[in-house]
This record gives sequence, structure tokens and C-alpha cells, in this order.
Amino acid sequence: MKLYDAAPVLRSKNSGPFEITLDVLFKDPAVYRKIKDAGVINKALISELYSIPEERITELVFFDQALGFKITFARKVSSGTFLDRDVYGAQQHAPLMNLEIDV
Repeated sequence: MKLYDAAPVLRSKNSGPFEITLDVLFKDPAVYRKIKDAGVINKALISELYSIPEERITELVFFDQALGFKITFARKVSSGTFLDRDVYGAQQHAPLMNLEIDV
């Protein structure tokens, strides 16, 4: 199953001009728990999906109360500057969408 099939909310946004935040929220507590417990969502995976060093990933936090997780990483260029391709950070969740997960 793809992550976008399991998580009805999969979005990204700026976290200030220098960072991007990814939010992934699940409806089914069992699916959330299985993904969290499997440990597949980790800095190594995010580093690979986004072609960034792990050191640029500042947050990877699971929120049990919200049935979701949040990832924050440093942007390659600041929002709105030359070479910025997504000024709002709104399209950065795409690499996560097609992630194959075992639920």
C-alpha cells in the first residue's frame, strides 16, 4: 500500500523561510501504530527520499494523540529566493506519497 492510501492528510508547508515541515495524519489508529512501530519512517529514509543529508533533518516526531508524525528539514535555498521552486513549501510532500508501506 502507498502512504497516500493510508494517510488521508499528507501535506507540506514552510516552517519559516529556511525550513519545510511535512505532516502525515492517519485515520485508523491500528495503521498509525503499525507504521510507527515498524520504524520505517526514519531520518535515513527521509534523507534518501529528499536527497538531503540526515543532519538537515531537524525534527522527526510522532504524535500519538494526533495519529501522525511531523518531519522538519532545512530547505536547500530560502523561500522566495533565486532558485526556490516552491515558495510556500506546499508541494514537498510528493516524495512521501508513493512510499510503499506494509500495513
